[in-house]
Amino acid sequence: MAEGEVFVVDRVLTRPGQARRFIDRYLAEYAPGARERGMTLCGVLVSPPIWFDDQANTVTITWSLPSPLAWWQMTWQGRPDPALGQWWSEIDDLLAERHRSVAAAAADVDALCRLEG
Repeated sequence: MAEGEVFVVDRVLTRPGQARRFIDRYLAEYAPGARERGMTLCGVLVSPPIWFDDQANTVTITWSLPSPLAWWQMTWQGRPDPALGQWWSEIDDLLAERHRSVAAAAADVDALCRLEG
């Protein structure tokens, strides 16, 4: 399989006034397990860059994995783990919506699409 860094992007719209609380819990409770599954935290962004008490924030958290194989391994470790779904359920009161996407650098996409024979 072709090598190329893979990025996992969690984008969360928090409920009003909950951005800081969400980030604290995510980093304390979710991140350790993500690291154990091979993910490396690249960054946490807050938009707009202010802690609102009465408005929502968008929090974008980016992780990297060194290859598509590492991404698949991480995925298959996490899918059967009921603790992950339970954790997201427990923090549901902090969130209005959440999305996860997977991406790669544009320069790596051609190589990632090729199958080695």
